[in-house]
Amino acid sequence: MGAGTVTVRADPCGQTRIVNLRQSGSLKLVFPQTHRPDAEAILVNTAGGVTGGDSIDLTVDVGTGAALTLTTQAAERAYRAQPGEVGRITTHASVAANACLHWLPQEMILFNHCALRRTLSVDLGPQARLLMVEPMVFGRAAMHERLTSVQFQDRISVTRNGLPLYRDGMDLQGNAAQHLSRPAVANGAGAMASLVFVAPDAATHVTVLRAMLPQSAGASLIAADVLVMRLLAADSFDMRKALIPILDHLTQNTLPLSWRL
Repeated sequence: MGAGTVTVRADPCGQTRIVNLRQSGSLKLVFPQTHRPDAEAILVNTAGGVTGGDSIDLTVDVGTGAALTLTTQAAERAYRAQPGEVGRITTHASVAANACLHWLPQEMILFNHCALRRTLSVDLGPQARLLMVEPMVFGRAAMHERLTSVQFQDRISVTRNGLPLYRDGMDLQGNAAQHLSRPAVANGAGAMASLVFVAPDAATHVTVLRAMLPQSAGASLIAADVLVMRLLAADSFDMRKALIPILDHLTQNTLPLSWRL
């Protein structure tokens, strides 16, 4: 079990400061020094993964004009669960007017017989910016793992002042490997990343991103200030090889160091 709350505000000089931090159980937040006006936090799950019956809850509040990057120490793991037990990861973030949130966790690796429900909701204020990525790995390719029996439910919601900007959902039940092998689903991909970029200048990045993408990915504007991207890859190595240059571009080369370790 783990829970955390982090609140940041911009001081009169424009420096983002932590004004509230609570953490309990297996969820810890570490704040490396960045020498930039924005703040960076690394989420650490000291339990080493999530299994049935576990729960992780995180609440993030980014105040007006503040900027916060959240990432993870390493890939998260959804381990085998006992029958009837389900793990839960719930994250809610609010980003005030003219504030910025970079939600950049590393991969979620699904193991066979895992049972996990994950929810991410982000509410944006006027002119708030968001960069969100959610990488997934469907079993470790190097270990020849196949997901023949899983329960995974994923829900992502991005709103502005309560109105929907982006919603996404995934449900994998049973033999996920068989389902993902279908050409119209994932064509046998072993990894996937979803990205959402909300910013007034989102449209100016579409051409650049498309030029960086492999054939198994696509990027589109779903609104004047909302860019979405989906990337499929054979494994986590290929996914990161394509994804890291894109994140470097969208973060202006401020991608957290933990992504490169």
